[in-house]
Amino acid sequence: MSSARDLDQLCKVDLYESTPGATLRGIAEDLGIVRGALRQWLETHGSGKKTAADGTLTDSPLWSAPRPSTVDPDESLEQRVARLEAENAQLRAETTKLTTEREILQKAAKYFGRGDALVSRFQFVADHSATYPVKRLCELVEIERSSYYAWQSGAPARAERAAHDAELLERIRVIHSEDDAQGVPRITAELNDGAALEDRVNHKRVARVMRAAGLAGFVKKRQHRTTVPEPADQAVPDLLGRDFTAEAPNQRYVGDITYLPLSEAGGGGNLYLATVIDCYSRRLLGWAITDHMRTDLVADALKAAAETRGSLAGAIFHSDHGPVYTSKAYAELCAQLGLTQSMGAVVSSADNAMAESFNATAKREVLRDAACFTDELTCRRKMFRWLTRYNTKRRHSWCRYQPPNTYERAYSDKLALAA
Repeated sequence: MSSARDLDQLCKVDLYESTPGATLRGIAEDLGIVRGALRQWLETHGSGKKTAADGTLTDSPLWSAPRPSTVDPDESLEQRVARLEAENAQLRAETTKLTTEREILQKAAKYFGRGDALVSRFQFVADHSATYPVKRLCELVEIERSSYYAWQSGAPARAERAAHDAELLERIRVIHSEDDAQGVPRITAELNDGAALEDRVNHKRVARVMRAAGLAGFVKKRQHRTTVPEPADQAVPDLLGRDFTAEAPNQRYVGDITYLPLSEAGGGGNLYLATVIDCYSRRLLGWAITDHMRTDLVADALKAAAETRGSLAGAIFHSDHGPVYTSKAYAELCAQLGLTQSMGAVVSSADNAMAESFNATAKREVLRDAACFTDELTCRRKMFRWLTRYNTKRRHSWCRYQPPNTYERAYSDKLALAA
């Protein structure tokens, strides 16, 4: 199932229900979404409660509003009986439909705990196609019927590959049992030693088969602090030189980490926000909030930006010399995404002034005069609302007092007209 999408919808529903005096229209405008979509998510995920302006919890008007009467005062007894019978039949059909959907989804739950979610959906449809219509099954697990039938037609090829993999696994087990310190490279070399060209195996296939079987070479665990990653082997130059402009979107990005302090009553400590911002439109392309400052934090923000753009290949990403940005893991991720790294001087925050300014603005506008957030949940809620509104509603001076999304769309429209 689409867990990331459901989580996003739950966050928006929670924002409506937890904001004192919130209205459907106001929250929808703040988030830059259609009111009908928010209403639908409230019907699906809502609790039926909302926070009133005085902070008390009340019944949501979206749940308690009476339905308008559809009874015609002039209808005859026969017409009324016929209408009620039709409504009863419709309700029975709807009840049967919902019961069937619940049964299908209950059976599907165990499938989605497996490694490959998409393959699990295909397999679920195949296993239950004799009981339920394929069309309904595909709709409920959110896959295209054409994709399912294409997967089904490839079953013989998958079965043949599985048989070959099972045979290869037995050969690997023999080699691994003799020396369990051997990893993929050495086992691959052992398998290919003296083999004919057509019988040689690729190291990627060996790695896949070993990983599926839980086999690996012995690696001694090293003790180290996760907040101080191993530095990358190459020095990173400053490619921006404090010039935080770009001629078009998706050319230059800046990013940074800032702490979000929590009160002692709310558990104390900090949460940390990592950002990826486009220099052309000041649009926030990716962000992540966690309770640590490991490389995963900035990696998640950069991956979110790549997902939003579709590709970051050829762009520059500028940051400071924080340990997470200088780690080998982060350098490898930038290389995978086709990004060129850029870093300012170690002692000067002005070399990353654009990202620093964003962080200061975010905390100033969210915290106002408060020194910290009351607790983690409140922090996440408030930051989620502000970060979403920043792109869709907040007017930016750089963007000629338009929201970043609007400013960027104007560039796209200009290109379309020129074409």
